[in-house]
Order: sequence, then C-alpha cells, then structure tokens
Amino acid sequence: FLTEVSRENDRLLREVDQLTQRNSDLIEIIKQQGRIKELQRANKNGKAESLTALVIGRDSTQWSKMIFIDKGTDDGIRGNVAVVTDAGIVGHIIHSTATTSKVLLITDSRSAVDSLFQNTRAPGVSTGAGGNLCEIKFVPIDAELEVGDRVISSGLGGVFPKGWMIGTVVNTVKRKQELFQDVVVAPSVDLSRLEDVLVLLPVTGKL
Repeated sequence: FLTEVSRENDRLLREVDQLTQRNSDLIEIIKQQGRIKELQRANKNGKAESLTALVIGRDSTQWSKMIFIDKGTDDGIRGNVAVVTDAGIVGHIIHSTATTSKVLLITDSRSAVDSLFQNTRAPGVSTGAGGNLCEIKFVPIDAELEVGDRVISSGLGGVFPKGWMIGTVVNTVKRKQELFQDVVVAPSVDLSRLEDVLVLLPVTGKL
C-alpha cells in the first residue's frame, strides 16, 4: 500500500512540474504577443514595411555594441535597414545570413544617425559614446538646448525614417572659440533589456 502511495505521489509531482512549466510557457507567449502588438503599433506612419524579430544573441564590449536577431535574407532583409522598438531607435543591420542578422546598436562608436532636436530643430549626428550613452556631434554652438530635450531621427541618410525617437539630452557643454557644442544623450530604448524588435524594410515602389 505504501509503495503504491509513493508511486502516486511521484506521478502527481511530475504532473505538477509539467503544469507549472506549461503555465510558464503560456505566460511567456502572452507577454511576447503583447510586445509584438506594441512594436507593430509603433510603426504608425505605415510608410515602411516591417517585420518583428527575436533577439537571439549579444556581443557587447566597452565600445562594440551589437545584437543578433532571428531574421535574415530569407525574410526579405536586404542591406542596411533600421531596427526599432515602440520606444525608439535600436540600431541598424550591418550583416545578414539567410536566417539571422547582426544589428549595430546606436551606442556603438561606429554608429551614426542624422538627428534633429525636436524643439529647436537644430541638426546633429548621433554616435555611440561608449557605455549606454550617445553623443550628438556637429551641433551649432548657438543652438539653445536644455536637459530633457528630445532627439529624433531627421530622415537623412536613407536608413532611418524621420521622426523616430533617439533619446533625451542629459548634458550639454559649450566651449569658447568652438563651432560646435558637446551634447550627451541617453537612448530612449533600454538596450540592455531587448527581447523583440521591429525591422523597418525599405519601401519597394513600382517604376
């Protein structure tokens, strides 16, 4: 009798473990579906075709900042295209295989995004500053900026559509006899917690 009770207990424990895992899987599916809906809603202007992708890897050092996603040329990705979330710009694709792509994050020192300060419309170029920050280069010395000002993509350069959030100003420095001021920006996207992203594919118009 005790042997049968022990076997039944073991069976019930296995069922509990299986149900717990199944419940966890369902929670993850629901959360991912919610994130995907937010991503798709983010492409409000509808000017770019898009597809969602899952982050499957990271390559991050002091200066090199990249992620890997589970979409590639088989999914229609061609050349340098923008990668975003509902919070703003993540980076752009620099290499693709049939099923995966490598994304250079905006915090990488090799990244460059033509930018605008949303309030003043002053131009600049956002580049990675190391760590988790960006700096905006070539900002005119006479541009009046404040901490908290929003920075968006200008649409120039052909990679990033206009109007996507880059980040907010956290510091500005004006130096005497300089043509440009130093501007540091915190990205609007938490790049350390990426799970799903939106790839903005180029519009293929008919000739």
